[in-house]
Amino acid sequence: MLVIIGTIVVTVSVLGGYALAGGHLDVLWQPFEFVIIFGAAFGSMVIGSPKTVLMGTIKAIGPMMKGPKYKKDSYMELLSLLYSLFKLAKTKGDLALESHVEKPDESSIFQKFSGFSSNHHNLEFLCDYLRLLTLGTNNAHEVETIIDAEIEAHHKEHHAVAEAVITMADAMPALGIVAAVLGVIHTMGSITEPPEVLGHLIGAALVGTFSGVLLSYGFFAPFGRAIGTAYDSDTEYLNCIKAALLAHMQGYAPQVSIEFARKILPPSVRPSFAEVEDAVTNLSE
Repeated sequence: MLVIIGTIVVTVSVLGGYALAGGHLDVLWQPFEFVIIFGAAFGSMVIGSPKTVLMGTIKAIGPMMKGPKYKKDSYMELLSLLYSLFKLAKTKGDLALESHVEKPDESSIFQKFSGFSSNHHNLEFLCDYLRLLTLGTNNAHEVETIIDAEIEAHHKEHHAVAEAVITMADAMPALGIVAAVLGVIHTMGSITEPPEVLGHLIGAALVGTFSGVLLSYGFFAPFGRAIGTAYDSDTEYLNCIKAALLAHMQGYAPQVSIEFARKILPPSVRPSFAEVEDAVTNLSE
């Protein structure tokens, strides 16, 4: 939503200010200039990016528009789920998690937390490491190394998408100059035309420079950063799971394990200790 609002503000501010100053908006409509800039920018992105990044850029439009998807309620649900799992493991042993991990869609615990279970990646991430517990893994330091590597790979893949969009944005001012130079070349071929015709052609050429700079700094660079911010929330979510898992492996009580996870959350989405305590108490009732 904020991306949409920001886009509207940029557009209205630039075009509205130009129109209020007496400018003619129709002069800014130069489709061939836009073809040069957008076509070259997209082509350069295709040249410099693997297929996974190109496909990821398309998929990133939704997260970019919606912003970070994990809110306070999402973390409350996650901490409650982790508490339920750890309580079962502490009471009956880690092996008691096996049936829940192997068939999470049939698990009485996972079914209580539909928001978490509906995200296939997060569900698989948690179940994979819980499965290691059922297999007898008990070295928290070794597991931490593996989790860090997986989260880093996940983050790197998403970062590559955001970086590709920002790189394309960085190229747009130069591509706008390319479009402007081509417009000047076209103008020079019409040098015998009257001043009013030449003025229109020169104005059209300058639109290329204007468009390249505006598209870069007003739209695509912020789009890239918005994608990065949205995906950073995924990393924070996985790190929350990681903190709780490692605490459980080190033998802490369920309440302490989820407290470790709660404390690493950003303040904007971190529930209070009392809120978490009330939530897990209600689960126990």
